[in-house]
Amino acid sequence: MGQLSVCIETVHIEGYGPADRSPARLPEKKGKTMFLDLISQRRSIRRYDPKPVEGEILDKLVETALRAPSSRGLNPWTFIFVTNPDTIGKLSEAKPHGASFLRKAPLAVVVCANPGISDVWVEDAAIASIFLHLAAADLGLGSCWIQIRKRMHNEKLSAHEYVAQLLGLPATLDVDAIIAMGYPAETKNPHRKNSLQYEKIHYNQYGRKNQ
Repeated sequence: MGQLSVCIETVHIEGYGPADRSPARLPEKKGKTMFLDLISQRRSIRRYDPKPVEGEILDKLVETALRAPSSRGLNPWTFIFVTNPDTIGKLSEAKPHGASFLRKAPLAVVVCANPGISDVWVEDAAIASIFLHLAAADLGLGSCWIQIRKRMHNEKLSAHEYVAQLLGLPATLDVDAIIAMGYPAETKNPHRKNSLQYEKIHYNQYGRKNQ
């Protein structure tokens, strides 16, 4: 796609700039178990097919991000959708561990927020991120979270500072995470229901295991 910047409100593609494209509507689906099936089958994917994510799919991810709920409807987040391979490669070096797999992803979504707008910007950014993870799975994409907030690039520079410099972010924005996305090049079985940590569930009072 080159270095063209395309943005929708607080969504930015390949950089940081003004909006000029309208989002597409998510497809309507029916079925009471659709969401439960989705979350039971979704796994974090770190290996991707080099096939680019199509513009139509990208538009659906954009709309998903903008529909995420936030505290008091303040929407403190900003999203940078990066498709340029060179930029993605540099983002994969944001921290020493846990980001290198991003290099081979065709899409990276940098999730940021403005702490000056909301004191719960971290929670709002995290909610938007899980919306993107679930939408990616619904659209046939794999995804994986890369933590940036409170991580270091090296001994002197934080991962946030590194990403902010790379993408030209304004000082008002903090980077919460990067989401790697792409068509899966690996398959993972769902977690078995009997492997879920039901011991961490309590009813009405801590320690009460019966409903």
